[in-house]
Amino acid sequence: MEFVHKSIMLEEVIESLAIKPNGIYVDGTLGGAGHSSEIVKRLGEDGRLIGIDQDGEAIEAATKRLKPYKDKVTIVRSNYAQMKEVLRDLGIPKVDGILLDLGVSSYQLDNAERGFTYREDAPLDMRMDQRNTQTAADIVNTYSETELYHIIRDYGEDRFAKNIAKHIVAARQKQIDQRRQEKPYETTGELIETIKAAIPAKIRATGGHPAKRTFQAIRIELNHELDVLNRSIDTMIDLLNPGGRLSIITFHSLEDRIVKKRFRDNENPCICPPEFPVCMCGRKSKGTVITRKPIVPGEEELEYNKRSKSSKLRVFERA
Repeated sequence: MEFVHKSIMLEEVIESLAIKPNGIYVDGTLGGAGHSSEIVKRLGEDGRLIGIDQDGEAIEAATKRLKPYKDKVTIVRSNYAQMKEVLRDLGIPKVDGILLDLGVSSYQLDNAERGFTYREDAPLDMRMDQRNTQTAADIVNTYSETELYHIIRDYGEDRFAKNIAKHIVAARQKQIDQRRQEKPYETTGELIETIKAAIPAKIRATGGHPAKRTFQAIRIELNHELDVLNRSIDTMIDLLNPGGRLSIITFHSLEDRIVKKRFRDNENPCICPPEFPVCMCGRKSKGTVITRKPIVPGEEELEYNKRSKSSKLRVFERA
């Protein structure tokens, strides 16, 4: 299957990066190189693009797509959490722009074998980096009811989290007792049936796909998505040259909340009590939040790319 991904808010992203022809830019979630192919077109002879992705199939597809620009492109298979180390190994101390397009690519969703989709029966995988040994099946089969409840509640924001966790544990124990299977959950279809049984029929009929939030929660837990994002933003801001920009596209409120807070804290890091007449903590602002309100897709994009519906773009500029 070809690695295809519709680039979200392509024009808005390119504009947000304020690309300089001789600048150095990092795409920390390279994917199929949709955004990167537009960034590199705007680079001159001295410009450079570093593409990072943990998905081997994305690396292969991006390498092919960016081949015409290979003299100014470097592609690295890694997680954007290691961006500082990747740049250090390349001898690059600072860059002029960084892009993160979070979430799951169209390819990952549409390729059932990757196990991200709740619309087909497939192996319960969900690994963004297939070099990892743990899969979604391991989480579903080994986490306690309390652990499952917490991740479905916190990462899926599902009001039926408690009942879903209870049903998962009860169903897997029944499978173990009846069939003596060590891993009763092996496919997405098996998990979906359990989730459906845990949600009232009236809600299932009107509230969208019943497994959507649980799948999101398990995917986030498996790939440590929120932890990686939260601990990486400050480092990426420190990697920017003065005037450099960090542009981040999020797809749900949990991601957006983290980005909004980290940007705000880097703009206004002072921790002095409000009654202090002057700052005593000595913490200096690292820059400016360009987007007081997030940039969202226009009506035309929403029409041809339904998956862009929940996306938000926030931008920070280094002082």
